[in-house]
Amino acid sequence: MSKKTDSNGYTLIFAIGMVLVVGALLAFTASSLSPMIQKNREIEKQQNILYAMGVNENDETSAVFISKDKVGGEFSKYIKRQLVIEGADVKESNEAYLIDVKKEQANAKDGKTRRLPLFIGEKEGKTFYIAPIRGKGLWDAIWGYVAMDKNMVVQGVFFDHKGETPGLGANIKQRFFMDDFTGEDLMSNGVFKGITVSKSNADPKNEDKNDNEVDAIAGATITGDGVAAMIKSELALYVPYFKTLK
Repeated sequence: MSKKTDSNGYTLIFAIGMVLVVGALLAFTASSLSPMIQKNREIEKQQNILYAMGVNENDETSAVFISKDKVGGEFSKYIKRQLVIEGADVKESNEAYLIDVKKEQANAKDGKTRRLPLFIGEKEGKTFYIAPIRGKGLWDAIWGYVAMDKNMVVQGVFFDHKGETPGLGANIKQRFFMDDFTGEDLMSNGVFKGITVSKSNADPKNEDKNDNEVDAIAGATITGDGVAAMIKSELALYVPYFKTLK
Protein backbone atom coordinates (compact mmCIF):
# COMPACT_ATOMS: atom_id res chain seq x y z
CA MET A 1 0.00 0.00 0.00
CA SER A 2 1.42 3.37 -0.99
CA LYS A 3 1.71 6.15 1.50
CA LYS A 4 -0.42 9.30 1.09
CA THR A 5 2.79 11.30 0.92
CA ASP A 6 3.76 9.42 -2.23
CA SER A 7 0.76 10.66 -4.20
CA ASN A 8 0.91 13.40 -6.84
CA GLY A 9 -1.87 15.26 -5.04
CA TYR A 10 0.11 15.44 -1.82
CA THR A 11 3.21 16.66 -3.68
CA LEU A 12 1.18 19.39 -5.38
CA ILE A 13 -0.46 20.51 -2.14
CA PHE A 14 2.92 20.51 -0.36
CA ALA A 15 4.50 22.58 -3.14
CA ILE A 16 1.66 25.10 -3.08
CA GLY A 17 1.92 25.33 0.70
CA MET A 18 5.66 25.96 0.54
CA VAL A 19 5.18 28.66 -2.12
CA LEU A 20 2.61 30.40 0.08
CA VAL A 21 4.79 30.18 3.19
CA VAL A 22 7.93 31.40 1.41
CA GLY A 23 5.95 34.14 -0.35
CA ALA A 24 4.50 35.30 2.96
CA LEU A 25 7.97 35.34 4.55
CA LEU A 26 9.44 37.33 1.65
CA ALA A 27 6.56 39.81 1.75
CA PHE A 28 6.99 40.24 5.50
CA THR A 29 10.76 40.72 5.14
CA ALA A 30 10.32 43.26 2.34
CA SER A 31 7.71 45.14 4.34
CA SER A 32 9.90 45.13 7.45
CA LEU A 33 12.97 46.36 5.58
CA SER A 34 11.14 48.94 3.46
CA PRO A 35 11.54 51.86 5.92
CA MET A 36 15.27 51.11 6.27
CA ILE A 37 15.74 50.87 2.49
CA GLN A 38 13.90 54.16 1.98
CA LYS A 39 15.96 55.85 4.69
CA ASN A 40 19.21 54.64 3.10
CA ARG A 41 18.07 56.02 -0.26
CA GLU A 42 17.34 59.39 1.33
CA ILE A 43 20.76 59.43 2.99
CA GLU A 44 22.47 58.56 -0.30
CA LYS A 45 20.69 61.38 -2.12
CA GLN A 46 21.66 63.85 0.58
CA GLN A 47 25.28 62.68 0.39
CA ASN A 48 25.26 63.10 -3.41
CA ILE A 49 23.77 66.59 -3.22
CA LEU A 50 26.28 67.71 -0.60
CA TYR A 51 29.17 66.14 -2.50
CA ALA A 52 28.33 68.10 -5.63
CA MET A 53 28.48 71.40 -3.75
CA GLY A 54 31.81 70.49 -2.16
CA VAL A 55 30.64 69.27 1.24
CA ASN A 56 32.49 65.97 1.49
CA GLU A 57 35.44 64.26 3.15
CA ASN A 58 37.67 63.88 0.08
CA ASP A 59 41.35 63.15 0.49
CA GLU A 60 43.89 64.12 -2.19
CA THR A 61 42.63 61.61 -4.77
CA SER A 62 39.52 59.77 -3.54
CA ALA A 63 35.86 60.76 -3.54
CA VAL A 64 34.52 60.38 0.00
CA PHE A 65 31.00 61.26 1.16
CA ILE A 66 30.03 62.90 4.42
CA SER A 67 29.46 59.98 6.80
CA LYS A 68 25.91 58.71 7.36
CA ASP A 69 25.86 59.80 10.99
CA LYS A 70 26.65 63.40 9.96
CA VAL A 71 24.80 63.81 6.70
CA GLY A 72 21.41 64.80 8.14
CA GLY A 73 22.89 67.67 10.13
CA GLU A 74 25.12 68.80 7.27
CA PHE A 75 22.21 68.70 4.82
CA SER A 76 20.15 70.94 7.12
CA LYS A 77 23.16 73.23 7.60
CA TYR A 78 24.07 73.77 3.96
CA ILE A 79 20.84 73.26 2.00
CA LYS A 80 18.81 76.38 2.59
CA ARG A 81 15.94 75.83 0.16
CA GLN A 82 14.39 72.97 -1.80
CA LEU A 83 12.38 73.86 -4.89
CA VAL A 84 10.06 71.93 -7.18
CA ILE A 85 9.76 73.43 -10.67
CA GLU A 86 6.68 72.52 -12.73
CA GLY A 87 6.66 74.49 -15.95
CA ALA A 88 6.51 78.14 -14.94
CA ASP A 89 5.45 77.26 -11.40
CA VAL A 90 8.14 77.17 -8.70
CA LYS A 91 7.25 75.91 -5.23
CA GLU A 92 9.12 75.46 -1.98
CA SER A 93 9.20 71.86 -0.72
CA ASN A 94 11.11 70.31 2.16
CA GLU A 95 10.90 66.92 0.45
CA ALA A 96 12.13 67.77 -3.04
CA TYR A 97 14.93 65.23 -2.53
CA LEU A 98 12.28 62.48 -2.43
CA ILE A 99 11.26 63.12 -6.04
CA ASP A 100 12.12 60.14 -8.26
CA VAL A 101 13.79 61.54 -11.39
CA LYS A 102 13.26 58.28 -13.30
CA LYS A 103 9.50 58.41 -12.67
CA GLU A 104 9.37 62.06 -13.63
CA GLN A 105 11.11 61.30 -16.93
CA ALA A 106 8.50 58.60 -17.60
CA ASN A 107 5.70 61.06 -16.77
CA ALA A 108 7.13 63.54 -19.28
CA LYS A 109 7.13 60.84 -21.98
CA ASP A 110 3.45 60.27 -21.23
CA GLY A 111 2.73 63.94 -21.83
CA LYS A 112 2.50 64.93 -18.17
CA THR A 113 4.24 67.95 -16.67
CA ARG A 114 7.57 66.91 -15.22
CA ARG A 115 8.57 68.02 -11.75
CA LEU A 116 12.16 69.25 -11.49
CA PRO A 117 13.76 69.28 -8.03
CA LEU A 118 16.37 71.95 -7.35
CA PHE A 119 18.38 72.41 -4.18
CA ILE A 120 19.83 75.75 -3.12
CA GLY A 121 22.83 75.58 -0.84
CA GLU A 122 25.11 78.12 0.75
CA LYS A 123 28.76 77.57 1.67
CA GLU A 124 31.49 80.09 2.45
CA GLY A 125 29.39 82.97 1.15
CA LYS A 126 28.60 81.28 -2.18
CA THR A 127 25.22 80.10 -3.41
CA PHE A 128 24.93 76.74 -5.17
CA TYR A 129 22.06 75.43 -7.28
CA ILE A 130 22.14 71.62 -7.36
CA ALA A 131 20.11 69.66 -9.94
CA PRO A 132 19.72 65.87 -10.14
CA ILE A 133 20.07 64.36 -13.63
CA ARG A 134 19.62 60.88 -15.11
CA GLY A 135 20.56 59.27 -18.42
CA LYS A 136 21.78 56.14 -20.18
CA GLY A 137 25.32 54.77 -20.28
CA LEU A 138 26.68 51.81 -22.24
CA TRP A 139 24.94 49.08 -20.26
CA ASP A 140 22.41 50.71 -17.99
CA ALA A 141 21.35 53.88 -16.19
CA ILE A 142 23.74 56.64 -15.19
CA TRP A 143 22.86 59.60 -13.00
CA GLY A 144 24.37 62.53 -11.20
CA TYR A 145 24.06 65.82 -9.36
CA VAL A 146 25.40 69.07 -10.81
CA ALA A 147 26.04 72.13 -8.66
CA MET A 148 25.96 75.46 -10.50
CA ASP A 149 26.13 79.15 -9.76
CA LYS A 150 23.41 81.53 -10.97
CA ASN A 151 25.17 81.83 -14.35
CA MET A 152 25.11 78.03 -14.85
CA VAL A 153 28.84 77.67 -14.33
CA VAL A 154 29.51 74.26 -12.80
CA GLN A 155 30.75 74.34 -9.21
CA GLY A 156 30.97 70.59 -8.70
CA VAL A 157 29.42 67.28 -9.79
CA PHE A 158 28.83 63.75 -8.65
CA PHE A 159 28.18 60.94 -11.13
CA ASP A 160 27.24 57.31 -10.57
CA HIS A 161 26.11 54.31 -12.59
CA LYS A 162 24.28 51.01 -12.35
CA GLY A 163 26.42 48.73 -14.47
CA GLU A 164 29.20 50.41 -16.46
CA THR A 165 32.41 48.52 -17.18
CA PRO A 166 34.89 48.47 -14.24
CA GLY A 167 38.03 50.46 -15.03
CA LEU A 168 36.37 52.10 -18.04
CA GLY A 169 32.86 53.60 -17.97
CA ALA A 170 32.63 53.00 -14.22
CA ASN A 171 35.31 55.67 -13.82
CA ILE A 172 32.72 58.42 -14.26
CA LYS A 173 32.49 58.39 -10.45
CA GLN A 174 36.23 58.88 -9.99
CA ARG A 175 37.62 62.27 -9.04
CA PHE A 176 39.99 62.55 -12.00
CA PHE A 177 36.91 62.69 -14.23
CA MET A 178 34.42 64.52 -12.02
CA ASP A 179 36.82 67.28 -10.96
CA ASP A 180 37.32 68.34 -14.59
CA PHE A 181 33.75 69.65 -14.71
CA THR A 182 34.28 72.24 -11.98
CA GLY A 183 34.42 75.71 -13.52
CA GLU A 184 33.03 74.64 -16.89
CA ASP A 185 30.42 77.01 -18.32
CA LEU A 186 27.21 75.35 -19.47
CA MET A 187 26.40 78.42 -21.56
CA SER A 188 28.05 79.82 -24.69
CA ASN A 189 27.36 83.40 -25.73
CA GLY A 190 24.17 83.38 -23.71
CA VAL A 191 22.89 80.10 -25.18
CA PHE A 192 22.77 76.81 -23.28
CA LYS A 193 25.25 74.38 -24.79
CA GLY A 194 26.04 71.80 -22.11
CA ILE A 195 29.39 70.02 -21.80
CA THR A 196 30.81 67.55 -24.30
CA VAL A 197 32.91 64.63 -23.09
CA SER A 198 35.38 64.75 -25.96
CA LYS A 199 38.03 62.32 -27.21
CA SER A 200 39.49 65.10 -29.34
CA ASN A 201 39.61 67.75 -26.64
CA ALA A 202 42.65 69.96 -27.24
CA ASP A 203 42.78 70.97 -23.58
CA PRO A 204 44.09 67.89 -21.66
CA LYS A 205 44.89 69.96 -18.55
CA ASN A 206 41.36 71.36 -18.62
CA GLU A 207 42.49 74.96 -18.38
CA ASP A 208 39.93 76.34 -20.84
CA LYS A 209 36.65 76.56 -18.95
CA ASN A 210 34.73 78.20 -21.79
CA ASP A 211 35.11 75.48 -24.41
CA ASN A 212 32.16 73.41 -23.16
CA GLU A 213 34.39 70.31 -23.19
CA VAL A 214 36.16 67.93 -20.83
CA ASP A 215 38.48 65.03 -21.64
CA ALA A 216 36.89 61.65 -22.28
CA ILE A 217 37.83 58.49 -20.38
CA ALA A 218 39.94 56.18 -22.53
CA GLY A 219 37.92 53.17 -23.65
CA ALA A 220 34.62 54.58 -22.39
CA THR A 221 33.32 56.52 -25.39
CA ILE A 222 29.67 55.46 -25.13
CA THR A 223 29.49 56.10 -21.38
CA GLY A 224 31.09 59.52 -21.90
CA ASP A 225 28.61 60.31 -24.65
CA GLY A 226 25.86 59.30 -22.24
CA VAL A 227 27.15 61.72 -19.61
CA ALA A 228 27.26 64.54 -22.16
CA ALA A 229 23.76 63.74 -23.44
CA MET A 230 22.43 63.54 -19.88
CA ILE A 231 23.88 66.93 -18.99
CA LYS A 232 22.56 68.57 -22.14
CA SER A 233 19.03 67.14 -22.09
CA GLU A 234 18.44 67.38 -18.34
CA LEU A 235 20.01 70.71 -17.43
CA ALA A 236 18.44 72.44 -20.43
CA LEU A 237 15.14 72.03 -18.58
CA TYR A 238 16.41 74.33 -15.82
CA VAL A 239 17.42 77.19 -18.13
CA PRO A 240 14.09 79.07 -17.81
CA TYR A 241 14.49 79.13 -14.03
CA PHE A 242 18.06 80.41 -14.21
CA LYS A 243 16.94 83.19 -16.54
CA THR A 244 14.72 84.46 -13.72
CA LEU A 245 17.82 84.91 -11.56
CA LYS A 246 19.37 87.48 -13.89
